[in-house]
Amino acid sequence: MQRPPFRLILFQQGGNADFKVGGIEAYGNGIEIQEVHDLPASLPEFIEEPGEYVPDIGPCDLILTFVRQPDIACHIVQTANKKGIPVIAPGQHIPGAITPFTCCAMGRLAAAGRYGEQFGLPEFEVCLENGIIKELRVKRGAPCGATWFAAKKLVGMPVEKALEAMGREAQFCCVANPSAFDPITGKSQVHFAGDVHWVALKKAITQGSV
Repeated sequence: MQRPPFRLILFQQGGNADFKVGGIEAYGNGIEIQEVHDLPASLPEFIEEPGEYVPDIGPCDLILTFVRQPDIACHIVQTANKKGIPVIAPGQHIPGAITPFTCCAMGRLAAAGRYGEQFGLPEFEVCLENGIIKELRVKRGAPCGATWFAAKKLVGMPVEKALEAMGREAQFCCVANPSAFDPITGKSQVHFAGDVHWVALKKAITQGSV
């Protein structure tokens, strides 16, 4: 029996998650984005009644929020928590939400359901022939689609050249904030995205061809 679709509600601000929507629709399997709420790009620094900006949150399996206005972002998480709906808020620090540094930094979490099975820290399967990448299959990748974009570019490359190119190709398509830095590593979100893709490819190559 076919499982019902995994239902997502997505909040963004000024279209800042349009690439994520496109990536999920293109590469997600069994995932349905049932609502996209796009808030204005310019909002007051402080909002006393953030609920006035947020439509009622209907039943769903997961909420993704890319809203940067802190009062509204916290309101979305708090409302979802009351309804028992998990929330992913990448690059933010909001109690009650799953908050990976970037979308492609999220590990496998049961709370993220089918979305988390398919999107997060990249995973590859590679087929090698005489040191050349003949096929590179994405098992799990970034919701913006950068993982799939980079994988296509590397087919036909020698392994060493592919490893050199992976981070660059992933960063080229990355839509993360280049000015957001991790205080521990000192890397921006874009640099971090390149690094995790390189590590994923290296791991797949080390494990051997399939």
